[in-house]
Amino acid sequence: MNADHKLSEIRQIAITVSDVGVALPFYRDVLGLTFLFSPSPTLAFLAAGGVRLMLTTPHGSGAVGQNSILYFKVTDIEAAHAAIVGRGAKNERGPQLLAKMPDHDLWGAFLRDPDGNLIGLMEEKR
Repeated sequence: MNADHKLSEIRQIAITVSDVGVALPFYRDVLGLTFLFSPSPTLAFLAAGGVRLMLTTPHGSGAVGQNSILYFKVTDIEAAHAAIVGRGAKNERGPQLLAKMPDHDLWGAFLRDPDGNLIGLMEEKR
C-alpha cells in the first residue's frame, strides 16, 4: 500500500435512524453535538469535533439500530453520563472501569439513542 493513501482519520460516520426529525434533537440537544445542516428531511449533519455525523433513514442494506457504536471522549465520565441521561438519553450501562492500562485507567459508559443505537462514553483517567 502506498504510504500516501493510508487511512488515518475518520471524517464522517453515518447513523441509520427511523426518523431524522426525532433523532436530530437527541444528537443535538441531548448529546450536545453542533448542528451543521439538513439538506432534506431524511438527512442531517452534525459536528463531533473533527468528525461529521450524518443522520439518515435506511438506504440499501441499512437497518435502524443495527450500527457500530460511536464512542465519545469525555473528561469526567460520571458527570457527562449523568448530564446526558438527565437530558433524556436511555442509560444502558453506567460508568465503570474497563481496563487498567500502563499509564491510565480506561473507563466506559453506554447510552442509547431513540432508535436503540449504542453511544459509548470513554475517559482515560490518569
